[in-house]
Amino acid sequence: MLNAPPHGQLPVVATSPLLAGAAPAQALLLTENAALTNGPPLLFQRLTAKEREEVLREGQKRVVYRGKMLFSQGTPHDGIFLIESGRIRVFYIAPSGREITLAYWNSGNFVGGPELFGQGHHVWSGVAATNSVVVHLTGKTLRRLIAQIPSFAIGLIEGLTFKGKCYSALAQMLGTRSVTERLAHLLLHLTDAYGVREDGAIVIGSAFTHADLAHMVGATRQWVTISLKRLQEQGILKAEKARMVIYDVAALHAMRGDS
Repeated sequence: MLNAPPHGQLPVVATSPLLAGAAPAQALLLTENAALTNGPPLLFQRLTAKEREEVLREGQKRVVYRGKMLFSQGTPHDGIFLIESGRIRVFYIAPSGREITLAYWNSGNFVGGPELFGQGHHVWSGVAATNSVVVHLTGKTLRRLIAQIPSFAIGLIEGLTFKGKCYSALAQMLGTRSVTERLAHLLLHLTDAYGVREDGAIVIGSAFTHADLAHMVGATRQWVTISLKRLQEQGILKAEKARMVIYDVAALHAMRGDS
């Protein structure tokens, strides 16, 4: 269990997992582009060990408990957050109150863009989906590091490019796929990302609530609950509190409209 206070600032020590720069920076998002599902390029992959240490030394480490906001839509922007561990959900809230999840970002990613240098306001929000540790780099600090470390600048550009492609793919999915097709696509994506074969079925052990699924596919929680119940009655899956068991992957492909 994390024992630091929420949003508490901690020293960035040399044991940071980000120093290794080797773990895949995976992400969970709604896209039909298979190239995007493996996650963005590693932010630190072009940096030397000394350059990684320099970047982390300039940041402030924070512990953010599950459910706590990291940054909020409409608040003043001041830099980005490198995810050292955990998972951050980035989402947008419409004036009507409807919420859409843009992506879940994991260790090795950064969140808080698309602005980098502390100008303007956040255009969406970020919340800790699990207990997380992040490193905050202010806009002023980023300007200095980009001028000093060109490889770091390239990593940021690659990351922003990847995120732009992700959000473009999400807009395309929302505009061209029915909500039923989007749900089937998400379930198949979760099967690929988290599924483990067990007794002839595929078990998705990573817990996502009905509300989580609804926010990803652009539906209401009630609609997702009814749809999952219908799929369970058809023997396609079984939705449990902490996991989901997929019995018929082919049926989900047909539901998605695959030929």
